[in-house]
Amino acid sequence: MGSSISDFRRRDLLTSEGLRNRFAETRLPRDPLDVVLPPNSREWPAELQKKLCDDLRLASVLIPIMQRADQLTVLLTQRAADLRLHPGQISFPGGRMEEGDEDLRVTALRETSEEVGIAPEQVSVIGYLDSMPTITGYAVTPVVGLVEASVELVIDPVEVESAFEVPLEFVLDERSVHYSEREFEGCMVPMAEFQFEERRIWGVTAHMLQVFRKYLLKE
Repeated sequence: MGSSISDFRRRDLLTSEGLRNRFAETRLPRDPLDVVLPPNSREWPAELQKKLCDDLRLASVLIPIMQRADQLTVLLTQRAADLRLHPGQISFPGGRMEEGDEDLRVTALRETSEEVGIAPEQVSVIGYLDSMPTITGYAVTPVVGLVEASVELVIDPVEVESAFEVPLEFVLDERSVHYSEREFEGCMVPMAEFQFEERRIWGVTAHMLQVFRKYLLKE
């Protein structure tokens, strides 16, 4: 497969209908605590492996695909700088499951409404990715949804500093993914990251984008 989107054989992935078709057979995980670990994680430090597997709490995020007039884009947020967990980092809207949530789909839609003002009825959920762990103790299930073009964001400044959109074409281009390493307890842990303009997308959000990308491209 070539390095630019013009080389992709499945250009319909850049359309709403193409995305619907690709995710049509996906379902919410039967056991969302049965997380899929990142590649090579068995080689990571024991303490980090423990954090990725033990006593996980349920959470979900929405991967919002914005149906703009000229292209599809992926909505991301920059978390508020004074949050206890992941302050200032790039993330998808989402959070932990609450007692009143019927399922993790509802959790993702509720959190998205609270954080950026996109109402559940403005989202058409088209699919799901496997649950994945975070070092902060959550099993996160990504929910993929198409968002109406007319939506206007209403940012909650307590949780979100800003929101921005990345072209889906950028996410699918393999040249957008960069690989690096991060030190953890004396060991170097491989990481994928995306650099979009002045934004550095790394950590679990970059991993989710990478899983999303690979699923779409059947890599």
